[in-house]
Amino acid sequence: MRRVVITGLGVVSALGTNAAGNWDSLAAARSGIAPITLFPNDALTAKVAAEVKGYNTLDHFPEKQSAFMDRFAQFAVVAAREAVGHSGIAFDGQLKSRTAVVVGSGVGGITTLDENFERLYKNGLRVHPFCIPRFMANAGASHVSMALGITGPSFTVASACASANHALGVALQMLRAGAVDVALSGGSEATITFGTMKGWEALRVMAPDACRPFSAGRRGMVLGEGAGIFVLETLEHAKARGAAILAELMAVGMSSDAGDLTLPNLEGPTAAMRAALAEAAMAPEAIDYINAHGTGTIANDATETKAIHAVFGGHARAVPVSSTKSAHGHGLGAAGAIELAATLLAMKHGVVPATLNYVEPDPACDLNLVVNQPREARIDAAMSNSFAFGGLNAVVIVRRFAG
Repeated sequence: MRRVVITGLGVVSALGTNAAGNWDSLAAARSGIAPITLFPNDALTAKVAAEVKGYNTLDHFPEKQSAFMDRFAQFAVVAAREAVGHSGIAFDGQLKSRTAVVVGSGVGGITTLDENFERLYKNGLRVHPFCIPRFMANAGASHVSMALGITGPSFTVASACASANHALGVALQMLRAGAVDVALSGGSEATITFGTMKGWEALRVMAPDACRPFSAGRRGMVLGEGAGIFVLETLEHAKARGAAILAELMAVGMSSDAGDLTLPNLEGPTAAMRAALAEAAMAPEAIDYINAHGTGTIANDATETKAIHAVFGGHARAVPVSSTKSAHGHGLGAAGAIELAATLLAMKHGVVPATLNYVEPDPACDLNLVVNQPREARIDAAMSNSFAFGGLNAVVIVRRFAG
C-alpha cells in the first residue's frame, strides 16, 4: 500500500491569513473571536464570531476575477496557493492531470446566497448574474483547480462539520489506490452571515460571549470561517522530487452514528477513532496529542470525553487534549482542515496549543486538558477529531515522518 505524506500546508482563519500568522496566535494563546463586523449585529443574541479580519479581496484577486468568487472560494484559493508555495511543487507536464483537488465544504457559497436573498426578497432587486456559479458548493474546488492549472479529478465533499476530514480521507484513498500521485485537499467555509447566524441561534447552541470547550459553564459554540489546504503526495513522488516532508498521513477513520440528526452519541465517535487507529496500525498509547472536536456545547464535549476514555483507556488521562475552536471558532466544513493545520504546526514546534477561555473543571470532561496556555511537548503522532451533524464522524491521524 502506497504511503502518503504531507508536503505543504496553507491556512486562513481568524488567527491569520497564513500559516505563520495562525501559529503566532496559537503560540501566544490569542483568540480570534470578537464582535461581528461583517454586518450589523444588533438583532443577534450571539454577537460574536471568529471572522477572518483585515481580509481584502483585491489583495488576492483582480476585481474581474473576484466577481465570480464567493468568500469561501477565495479562502480556498488563498490557502491552496500557500500550500503549493510551501511545498515547492510545480504542476507541469503530466503531473497536472495526475493531481486531484478534493475540498470539503458544508454549505458552499452561503454568503452569496444570503446577500442575493436580501436583494430579491427585501429590496425587490434582481439577483447578481453570477449568483449560481458563486454559491455552488463545488466552486471552491473548481477555483483551486483553475488557479493552479490542475486537470485531474476535482470535486467537493459535503458532510457538515466533518467535510474537510472526509475530503482528506477520499484523497488519501485515491493516492493509495494509484489514481493520482498528488492531491490538494482540505476544506473551506465562510458562513458568517446574518441569515446563517439566525439559523444557528434557533438551534440554541451558540455561545453569546466565548467558546469554552470542556469547561464548566460552557454555553455553546462560536462560528468561524476560513480554509485549510494541504499538498498530499505519495511518498515515492515526494522523494523523487526531493520534497521536504511535514508529516505522514496515516489514516482517516470514518463512521456514522445512524442515530439522531443533531445529538451526538457515544458509539459513532468511538468507532471512528478505533477505525483510524486500526488503519494506522497504531496503539492508543502511540498518540501524543488529540486535537478534539470540542465545540463548547454541553452534550458534545461530554460525549467526546466518554469516547476518548472508551478508546484510549488509561492513556486518556495522560494524552494531552485541546480544542483550538476556542481560538479560531467552529469553521464547520473547514473545521477539520484548520485544526489539522494547527496540529501539524504543533508537531513542528513541539507545543500543544491551549483550550482558551477555560474557567474550571467539569467532572464530565476529565481529560488531560491543556488549558489557557500552551504546553511544550514532543508530538510524534497526533489525532484530530471531527464529529458532524447527521452523525458523520471522521478522524485523522498524522505521524512525524521517520523515513
